[in-house]
Amino acid sequence: MSLIVGEGVGKYYGALDVFKNLNFRLEPGDHIGLVGANGEGKTTLLRLLGGLEEPTSGQLQHRRGLRVGYLPQDPPDLGQTTLWQAMAEVFAGLRKLEEELAGLARQLEDPAHGEEVLARYSALQAELEHRGGYTYEARIRSVLSGLGFAPAQFERPLAQLSGGQRTRALLARLLLEEPDLLLLDEPTNHLDLQAVEWLEAWVQEFKGSLLVVSHDRYFLDQCSAKVWEIAFGGLEIYRGNYSAHLRQRQERYERRLKEWEAQQEYIEKTQDFIRRYLAGQRSKEAQGRRTRLERYLATEAVERPRAHRRIRLRLEGGQRSGDIVLQLRGGVAVGYEPGRVLARVPEVEVLRGQRIAVVGPNGAGKTTLVRSILGELELLEGEIRYGAAVEPGYLAQAHDHLDPEMNVLEAVRQARPQLLAEEIRNLLGSLLFSGDEVFKKVRELSGGQRSRVALAKLVLHNANLLVLDEPTNHLDIASQEILEEVLGDFPGTLILVSHDRYLIQALATQVWLVEGGRVHCYAGGWEEFLRWRNQQALPAQADGRMPRGEGQVQRRAQKQERRGRKQQEKLLQRQQEVEEKIHRRELELQELSGRIGQAGERKDMQLVYELGAQYRQQEKELEGLMEEWEELARELEAPLGDKRSALV
Repeated sequence: MSLIVGEGVGKYYGALDVFKNLNFRLEPGDHIGLVGANGEGKTTLLRLLGGLEEPTSGQLQHRRGLRVGYLPQDPPDLGQTTLWQAMAEVFAGLRKLEEELAGLARQLEDPAHGEEVLARYSALQAELEHRGGYTYEARIRSVLSGLGFAPAQFERPLAQLSGGQRTRALLARLLLEEPDLLLLDEPTNHLDLQAVEWLEAWVQEFKGSLLVVSHDRYFLDQCSAKVWEIAFGGLEIYRGNYSAHLRQRQERYERRLKEWEAQQEYIEKTQDFIRRYLAGQRSKEAQGRRTRLERYLATEAVERPRAHRRIRLRLEGGQRSGDIVLQLRGGVAVGYEPGRVLARVPEVEVLRGQRIAVVGPNGAGKTTLVRSILGELELLEGEIRYGAAVEPGYLAQAHDHLDPEMNVLEAVRQARPQLLAEEIRNLLGSLLFSGDEVFKKVRELSGGQRSRVALAKLVLHNANLLVLDEPTNHLDIASQEILEEVLGDFPGTLILVSHDRYLIQALATQVWLVEGGRVHCYAGGWEEFLRWRNQQALPAQADGRMPRGEGQVQRRAQKQERRGRKQQEKLLQRQQEVEEKIHRRELELQELSGRIGQAGERKDMQLVYELGAQYRQQEKELEGLMEEWEELARELEAPLGDKRSALV
């Protein structure tokens, strides 16, 4: 039975329609990523599903007894208790059982109490064990530690926590409650990389349903088996994870555009016939065509497919630098005070064209390192030498290089004062600033708008060494995708501090891990780095110690060791067969797409509709094959005896 069914669901505030006529079903075990441009209503839909608001049109039916957990972006006050007490409240029933057992144990000390008390004690003890009464404290510690809380913070009053810590505390409580349906609104916003990986591993093993809003594309890839996209007031549903949704969305758009173009050809041709013959000898035929055209336009015609405005950006890279861009020598040590080293760096050369991703826990010294490389902070030890003709450009995480009292036009013009206002307005227009928005004060801008102002200044700087500190912060997914393309085409050298693993995976040729007071330089991309990190964790596992912040790669390695060889080979063989079928279907769809285009050029509407029907049938079969492939992938990920896992 479906958990939630929506039929014709709409929501408006005053005269503003957020969305309308949404139809969907949320099934048991669904793991869904909810995406869409800012302002399309993602948070509003979560609040409707969580019962915090009512739809203004349509019906929303919840399964009776459905337990829903909701994580908002701005968490409410969790009360005056300590962090540990707030988590322990989840297990109030178990704690009551413990108290009753303690009372019965005291009664058993008196010989006057007989077998009836002993029987009651045994029954309660079995119930406590069955409900996890002997493990819930370990679960609390595991969840709090996984989300980045140190044991010293467990007894800290909630009122003393920061906003980000309160978000993590509420998330921890929701995970411990294990509701039937989890609704998460940007759960990774206040998590460092280790905590995000821990959360991914937890979500993949979560047996309930999940609907998550996130700008973290890598997280969506790992944790979603379906994607819902809200766009232009409607809802599109896709099978597979985020990357699969991107491919399907583009295919749908191209197919719909071809169908619309063929339709316009048909309409134009029919209207031309009506104009030419309505008053002549073939007027009766022309009138019939006009009637059919009017009926077609009223009941069958499709709208032109729409696409969101996207930023347009290009980083030229300035003059060519020397082959050696940077040299870190003499045991470079960075920090803010002499004698208090935050991180030490081995001797290393940065060559032209390299893309270096700097990763590590919050507070480890990533920003300190890049500011030291740029010369904004004095080195505590060692030296850094720049190569020939190196021109650095810096994008700060907090955008503290922007004057909050300047307007957008003035702030960007600082980078190149000789430019005309019209030239700067054209650049800002490509970054989605229009009209009087260019005269808004920097302090009045949203985080995403400030990010785009900083990018505009970077474009004008003509740097050949880009140092970017969390460049995708505050950007929506569409802008993240454009930035990824732009940085991929950048001809210079790149040093990137980021938690965005999707971006790192697409760009990085080296990974620098800042952790434990040291910088570990690894030559290779993100996936290679994960394998290397997993190998480094193996000695600790051999000693029986769980490495701090163990992520999903370590979990998978352990699962693979427990998996039976014969069963794995069988599943892999079937997966290969399905992959071949998927490949054939994709080729057939490509051929059909070309034939639809040719039929449209010939204005053969009947053939267009026939081919369109074939295309939709083949697409449906492809989705079924992809779903089977995903199920096989889940089984390959699961340990023996547990074939339930989320799509990777």
